[in-house]
Amino acid sequence: MRKRSAKGTPDPIDRYVGTRVRARRVGLRMSQTKLGQAIGVTFQQIQKYENGTNRIGASNLFKIAKTLDTEVAFFYEHMPESLWMDEVPQSKGLADQSMAEFEHDPMHTREAIELSHNYFRIPSDTVRRRIFQLVKTIAESMKRR
Repeated sequence: MRKRSAKGTPDPIDRYVGTRVRARRVGLRMSQTKLGQAIGVTFQQIQKYENGTNRIGASNLFKIAKTLDTEVAFFYEHMPESLWMDEVPQSKGLADQSMAEFEHDPMHTREAIELSHNYFRIPSDTVRRRIFQLVKTIAESMKRR
C-alpha cells in the first residue's frame, strides 16, 4: 500500500485533484464563490479543496464536475504515476520527485491557464497559428542569447 504523507501535510493525490479543479474553474472564469454556491459549500472550502488541504468527497467531486461541465475522470487525467503507485521508492522518502516536478510545472500557473483559455477563444485557426509561431520564435530567440 502507498505510504501516506506526513501528518498535517496534504496527500499528493488530493493536491493534484485540487489543482485540476482550480485549472478548470479558472479556465471557465468562475469564481470560488460561484463554484461553492453551486455545490453548497463556502468559497473557503473550495480554497481548501484546491490546495488539497481538504479531501473532496465523492458527491462533491461529482457536483464539481457537473458544475464545471466535465467528467470526474478529468480531475485524475495525466496524474504522475508515482502519486498512485502502491510503493513509494524508499530512496526518495516523502519528498517525491514527481510531485515536486508537478508543483513547479509552469502549466499549472494561473497565467498559463488563462493564456491557454484565451488562445483557444480565438476563432480563427490562421490567427492562432500565427500567434503560436510568434511566441515560438520569441522563445527560441531568447534561448540563443
